[in-house]
Amino acid sequence: MLRITEVRVKLTGNRDDKLQGFCSVTIEDEFVIRDLKIIRGSKGTFVAMPSRKLEDRCTRCHTKNHLRARFCNHCGTRLREERASTDLHGRTKLHADIAHPINSGCREAFQGRVLEEFERERVRAAEPGYVPIELHDDPDFDDAYDF
Repeated sequence: MLRITEVRVKLTGNRDDKLQGFCSVTIEDEFVIRDLKIIRGSKGTFVAMPSRKLEDRCTRCHTKNHLRARFCNHCGTRLREERASTDLHGRTKLHADIAHPINSGCREAFQGRVLEEFERERVRAAEPGYVPIELHDDPDFDDAYDF
């Protein structure tokens, strides 16, 4: 079984937003996964794995462009509308997970632990003198979570 040794949660400023926070998870004191998102969805709160935007190349100049782009960022050529693949529900797939659990049991255990720490951080945030934890120990890390 996966042994999660640390979960660090950074709450977002607005509780009404769908994005509730970010977190990093350390496994076995050996491996860290950063940039997970805690999102309030229509079926409850869930953990979104870190992902990257999917791109393809322009047929004219071969520059990479995001799949939502209508024109090439480099040469301005009009890009095909239907160049993105779809998922099992027919939705356009615009992002790909960088890291993710392989099976539902692992996902449930992973998400359960993250949401447990998320709730603890929300309780701490309601206390006077609350100071948010830092997600990264590296002083050179660009603080992308500064709200």
